[in-house]
Amino acid sequence: MIVDWPVQCSCGYSMARYGKPGCNAETCDYFLSYRMIGADVEFELSADTDGWVAVGFSSDRKMGGDDVMACVHDDNGRVRIQHFYNVGQWAKEIQRNPARDEEGVFENNRVTCRFKRPVNVPRDETIVDLHLSWYYLFAWGPAIQGSITRHDIDSPPASERVVSIYKYEDIFMPSAAYQTFSSPFCLLLIVALTFYLLMGTP
Repeated sequence: MIVDWPVQCSCGYSMARYGKPGCNAETCDYFLSYRMIGADVEFELSADTDGWVAVGFSSDRKMGGDDVMACVHDDNGRVRIQHFYNVGQWAKEIQRNPARDEEGVFENNRVTCRFKRPVNVPRDETIVDLHLSWYYLFAWGPAIQGSITRHDIDSPPASERVVSIYKYEDIFMPSAAYQTFSSPFCLLLIVALTFYLLMGTP
């Protein structure tokens, strides 16, 4: 069982959340927190899924050429931390795994995990240096016999700008159900319809 989860406070952790406004580590569709501990970064991930949850480090917010850390729930009930590299739209598992001090649990239909990885690593195409800033990709989805399958939503959320582990972040991304009237396009559409109705009224 993972303990000391930073559900309600920042407590030195940066966070990224996707779901209902005001959600936390136990209620968001997707939740990520991270913090520096010495020469490592400690990551904690959680998602409303019985399969896998992952964070990717990207140079361009698009899937392809990305370093990905995923927590995968297998058929034996274990949650394993795996390392992947996105080759186009395909996530290829990489045997060199920088994760250590791994913990994981599947409980209340959520996959939750914690692990550390070094800030600095020897140069390798598949493992990025976390002292540099990257776009963060957030994804989760089902697994079949411990193997990840396509993510739950067609266009998984990503950070709007590059993220630095040295700077506090609290990123919130509303899920689709809460985006309807908040996006610029929808607001513009509402204004246009209102104008049309007013102009068309005798």
